[in-house]
Amino acid sequence: MILYTTMPQEVIFPVDNSEYEKQRVVSYNGVSFVVMQTEMNSYQIVRNLSTDPAHFLNNEYSPGQTINLSEYM
Repeated sequence: MILYTTMPQEVIFPVDNSEYEKQRVVSYNGVSFVVMQTEMNSYQIVRNLSTDPAHFLNNEYSPGQTINLSEYM
């Protein structure tokens, strides 16, 4: 079965609320991200919230990349 929709996957197939409790919005180098904590000061990027197309082309800001926020917090 193929489902054609513009709705995000999270709306159609909701996950447990505990998954969202692990996420938070942070600003890193002036770019806003939704991140999930992986280690003490290490976070994995879940979603890039920037409106600048150049931030989406930068591999450093792509989902799945790990950033260290110890100097920003």
